[in-house]
Amino acid sequence: MDVFEFLNLNELALGLSNLSMFPYFDMAHYIISVMSLREQPGALDVSQRSPFACWFSSMLYCFGGAVLSALMMADAPVAPLSNTTNLLLASLMWYLVFYCPLDAVYSLASILPVRLVLTGMKEVTRTWKVLGGVTQAGRKYKDGLFVMIAVGWAKGAGGGLISNFEQLVRGVWKPETNELLKMSYPTKITLLGSVLFSLQQCRFLPIQTHHLILIYTLFIVTNKTRMMMMGSSSYPFSALESVLYKTLFVRPLTFSPLNDSTQGSDQTCHASPKNGSISARKTPGTDQKNPEEAENTKKKD
Repeated sequence: MDVFEFLNLNELALGLSNLSMFPYFDMAHYIISVMSLREQPGALDVSQRSPFACWFSSMLYCFGGAVLSALMMADAPVAPLSNTTNLLLASLMWYLVFYCPLDAVYSLASILPVRLVLTGMKEVTRTWKVLGGVTQAGRKYKDGLFVMIAVGWAKGAGGGLISNFEQLVRGVWKPETNELLKMSYPTKITLLGSVLFSLQQCRFLPIQTHHLILIYTLFIVTNKTRMMMMGSSSYPFSALESVLYKTLFVRPLTFSPLNDSTQGSDQTCHASPKNGSISARKTPGTDQKNPEEAENTKKKD
């Protein structure tokens, strides 16, 4: 793009696209993921009652996206755990966050500046996960746009999408927390990135891959940092999302027309307080006869 050449950002974009995630960025991802698990209600009790269940839940937080995308691509769900180095590194972070003496690691990582850095590094790994899922699906399904979007979304936000299964491991069942019913910020932003990278891979978006990596990474890192510093959970496209939802998916209110006969009728039925029979109450002057007609009827009688 000419803009990147004008701002001399080509080298930065190429350097970011060639950046290795192991070990520092992966370590930050594991720490923040395990901290998110620890901050769930009842997670500390599970860590004391069943360390294995706690470890398994932590691995789902760390590798849930890879497991879900493997299932969608008809691969072995245990394939992401075949990397022994990453598995041991994630297990070490789990042990330090939950069982470190004096909670030194968790207390240090909970300091706002430290957590901002770790969270920013974790968001960088989100870009590589989404792009990896999209390219993985693209190699098997040529120009399969929707398949690429689904796999990229699953690989980038799989930990949230399988949260109900992870809760079952800890003995919790909350179906109302399903991400498909009420999407969280990471799920929405990952879906957006999956759509963008899928359109770029299918050549519907005229932009190079490393340029899109830089734009998307800067966007998610800066937005996540802003949300943490301001203590807000507002989605940057919440207004647009609300307008589209109300325009496309909300059914308009339908009013049933009132019956003219009921509006025009002057008689109302009411129940008698003594025997419960229904009697008709007539409004004055509606069925009264003229004086002449009354005299004629008397004569006839």
